[in-house]
Amino acid sequence: MEDKELLEKLLNEESRNFGFNQLVRKYQEKIYWHIRKMVIDHDDANDLVQDVFVKVYNNIHKFREDAQLYTWIYRIATNECLSFLNKKRKRFFLPIGDVEGELNKKLDSSSHIDGDEVQIKLQKALLKLPDKQRLVFNMKYFDDMKYDEIANITETSVGALKASYHHAVKKIEELLSVD
Repeated sequence: MEDKELLEKLLNEESRNFGFNQLVRKYQEKIYWHIRKMVIDHDDANDLVQDVFVKVYNNIHKFREDAQLYTWIYRIATNECLSFLNKKRKRFFLPIGDVEGELNKKLDSSSHIDGDEVQIKLQKALLKLPDKQRLVFNMKYFDDMKYDEIANITETSVGALKASYHHAVKKIEELLSVD
């Protein structure tokens, strides 16, 4: 089902639940992996996916259609990720390195993460990046998004995104070459 048709269903009270179910089916997996790459933990990612879709459901009438529907959903997911990571730091009064350490432990012990040694090293290197650089890297490298799409989602200029991505790549190369 195309986004335009999904939106029509979501905005119509009679078809709202059907439209929402279709929307979740269409985007749930993409949103899950977008979030999962940021928060690492499977359970945290599942909780955040639910939060994202609750926000979409409750705020669909505020969607202005000045961007694509998936861009709007990704923006909500991105903001939820960044808020979650900030709350985690504040709640435990953790400096950024301690949150990185906690996520590293989850990466090592999770039964939901499979991958070879190189993939695990890459994920650990990504955890050393600032959240926004990691987010840009994930969206560009793993999700193969164009800078224009990322700019719409993050509400950041294309030039700033290119710089963030470049810095992220350089840091990752340095971190991987040390290991």
